[in-house]
Amino acid sequence: MVRRRPLGRDFGWLWAAYAVSAYGSGLGFGAFPLIAVVALHAGPAEVSALSAVGPAVGALIAVPLAPWVEFRRKRPVMIAMDLTRFAALATIPVAYALGWLGFVQLLMVSALVAAAKIAFNAASGAYLKALVRPDDLLVANARFESTNWSSIAVGPPLGGASIGLFGPVTTVVADALSHLFSALGITAIRGREEAPPRTATTPVRAGGALDGWRHILGHPGLRALYLNQVLVAGLIMATEPLLAVLLLRQLGFPPWQYGLAFAAPCLGGLIGSRLARRVVARYGRHAVFRTVGTLRASWLIGLAFVRPGVVGLVTVMAVELAIIVNMSLYTPVLATYRLEHTPQHLVARTLSAWSIGQQAAIAVLTALGGLLADVTSPRTAITAAGLCVLATPLLLPRRDADPAVSPAADGSRGCVPTREWGSGR
Repeated sequence: MVRRRPLGRDFGWLWAAYAVSAYGSGLGFGAFPLIAVVALHAGPAEVSALSAVGPAVGALIAVPLAPWVEFRRKRPVMIAMDLTRFAALATIPVAYALGWLGFVQLLMVSALVAAAKIAFNAASGAYLKALVRPDDLLVANARFESTNWSSIAVGPPLGGASIGLFGPVTTVVADALSHLFSALGITAIRGREEAPPRTATTPVRAGGALDGWRHILGHPGLRALYLNQVLVAGLIMATEPLLAVLLLRQLGFPPWQYGLAFAAPCLGGLIGSRLARRVVARYGRHAVFRTVGTLRASWLIGLAFVRPGVVGLVTVMAVELAIIVNMSLYTPVLATYRLEHTPQHLVARTLSAWSIGQQAAIAVLTALGGLLADVTSPRTAITAAGLCVLATPLLLPRRDADPAVSPAADGSRGCVPTREWGSGR
């Protein structure tokens, strides 16, 4: 049995900062749709617009930020983005206490938080690359993945109970403070950060923001995985606001049951993330992409059959458990592959392009889902998403496009997986 090497003190601080932020975001899981439904009495179209327009605007803001992040030291960028999210989220409880909270403010905060999250993820991926040995790639990524799912398992039930006891913006306060503590944790990292490939005074060439997409679309393996990922993520996340309306308003689930329905299955994320390294070692990465990538898309249609009461609650939990086990196994493998096949000087722009494309897909599909739900019903829109996602495995790579990566071609000493920090399924 090979003894696992420690990943280092600085990685420990980074992981601790992430854990604080993840657990805070777990408490605030689904907070904006919940506030819109409970406090602002929004309908399906408005709730879907909140989940779509904010991230879409945030993705547009993040496009010119990508080259800016690429050529700056990453730790100060991460701290700045954490503080930005803290400040933006803190405006919601203040406005609510003063009686000023409105739908437009929720949209604006959602957009700003989405843009800051994308910039943070791009910086964290490039920064993490310098902290972890190449042989520990999947281990490091799986730790973040398991932390994420454990935070969602614990956070939503506590968040639902907090909302019931203290009001609808309670979890937003916790989420805001978590980003503040995350910034403090990143500040505690004392390791010296290497200078970026060019100085902050060097002008970024026109079109530099598109270099990430050029790299993704020019690489056969990344292109197939990217197109599959944006559609799967978009269709799954499009059901979140629809489920909020269906469960909370139409089926009469209390907030704590709504939180429990998404929290308990997240324990499956611990299973998938811990199995990732063993499954890859035994079956190979391509088998994970094809088999697990197909399985994660096969269960969403089950949400169309949710009914009131205990049976409905168990149905949601069973479907979510099946999706999450497969997602948590698939995601670390995808993240590892993505950075292994990305040159060091393109890491931030590639991760930004990936996040922006995914956010754009989520925004468009969520908006379409909201419109369909408004014309028909939330259940019909969920059914449509479940049927569409069944076709996404056709986009997965058909052959093993996994040639060895040359260190000389990459221009780095190694590579390390990253994940998209923050809550989300």
